[in-house]
Amino acid sequence: MPSSPPATAERWLAQARVGRLATVTPAGLPHVVPVCFALAGGTIFTAVDQKPKATRALARLDNVRATGRASLLVDHYEEDWSLLWWIRVDCTAAVIDSEAAIDALAAKYEQYREARPAGPVIALEPARWRSWIPSDS
Repeated sequence: MPSSPPATAERWLAQARVGRLATVTPAGLPHVVPVCFALAGGTIFTAVDQKPKATRALARLDNVRATGRASLLVDHYEEDWSLLWWIRVDCTAAVIDSEAAIDALAAKYEQYREARPAGPVIALEPARWRSWIPSDS
């Protein structure tokens, strides 16, 4: 059953610009890549876009298809450690085609308004939220 995120964690995640998508290969090896993402209607979306890649047949897509699971880590570092924060969302995941997901990404990122991602999209359904956010946030 999906967990409800603390309101602060969901707000900070939605505003973050980049995250690290963690998947597991069919052989059980970790695979982590930086991604742009958007939170819309409780689902987190990330898409295959036009940024340079060796291939469009990405390992993250194969990994999600094989396991149906992924985690997204979003964090912020500063030398002043009182400003550090991180959020990890463990999710069920699926590879989908969705214009609505692309629309959510384009609403967040100007680059996606100029060059819409062709997809596919990874849809992440949060199952567990973990975070550390300064208490005065």
